[in-house]
Amino acid sequence: MFLKLFIADVKMIFRNRQSFFWALMFPLMFTFIFGFFFGNSSSAGNVAYLDNANNEISQSLRSTMDQSGLFKINDTYSSVDDIKSAVKNSKISAGIVVPKGYGQQFADSSTELKIIYDPGNATTNAVIVGFLDQYSTALNYKISNTKQIFSVVQEKISDKELNYFDFVLVGILGLALMNSSVIGISVSMSRYREDKILKRITTTPLKPWMFITAEVLSRLIVNVIQIVLILSIGIYFFNAHINGSIPILVLLSMIGAVLFQLIGFAIASFAKSTDAAQGMTTAITIPMMFLAGVFFPIDLLPSWLYMFVKYLPLAPLLRMIRGVALESLSPFDNPQNILIVVGWIVVALIISSYKFRLSDE
Repeated sequence: MFLKLFIADVKMIFRNRQSFFWALMFPLMFTFIFGFFFGNSSSAGNVAYLDNANNEISQSLRSTMDQSGLFKINDTYSSVDDIKSAVKNSKISAGIVVPKGYGQQFADSSTELKIIYDPGNATTNAVIVGFLDQYSTALNYKISNTKQIFSVVQEKISDKELNYFDFVLVGILGLALMNSSVIGISVSMSRYREDKILKRITTTPLKPWMFITAEVLSRLIVNVIQIVLILSIGIYFFNAHINGSIPILVLLSMIGAVLFQLIGFAIASFAKSTDAAQGMTTAITIPMMFLAGVFFPIDLLPSWLYMFVKYLPLAPLLRMIRGVALESLSPFDNPQNILIVVGWIVVALIISSYKFRLSDE
């Protein structure tokens, strides 16, 4: 009976082509969007470079910016007004104007580089200002023939090559598992209740845990397809860096899928209609998407909010997956993450089994 139920569930999932399509397309849209913006390159943006000095120092600055790999230099703009218009219309991220006589040791020589930027593009602005500050400081030391006394030494705790897209790719993986599992299970089970299917199941010898297990296992097939597609596109299309063990990464992702499917069952246990289930899942998944570390590290949050957010189901799962994928760490390096995930699984399983066992609507 269990095997027949499992096969029937698999057939129903793949026959609902529209639902299956969007279960895959929703996370892939995020993967492509972030991949095009942040994959393949660590560039901070397209920056116009107007060299009115045209001397050794201005050319050296242009060459240094190129070699840094931080910017895509655009030399096609011939006036400050053109650069301002391009920045205003978002054709370029910012513009750098080198004045005439810049770097020359004459009394009337200009010593100020001009940066034209949009205040709304804070990330690019910070990179440009920081880069030019360092360059100007080095130039001051060179021209004044002064020896630098104080400096900064950087020590990386990891030699892994990582970028923002690598961070987000793992977040999108967790987002895909959460959305498809929570929404798919809760809405489907609510529809079963409305169609009186659950009532019929409770009158059969089939145990509630067997019903839940068959549903979870059948939907894990969709989760496997999601994992393979997201990782393949991230790695082969956008050069994402996955430094850890792929099998362990997949295993942790499957544990996460089971967790969110059980949460979906718990939601369906309380929802009295499909509309109610959709509202409840939205109220749960949307806050977790923005607060649990999908797009940015949760330690950037205020301390009072961080103390709460770190216990959300998605947050410890993402910490474990990122540790494995990006830093080649073991999931057991931080046992607290495992305990939180297992705790949520146990709680969701108890609620689901209890409610479905008593559900005779």
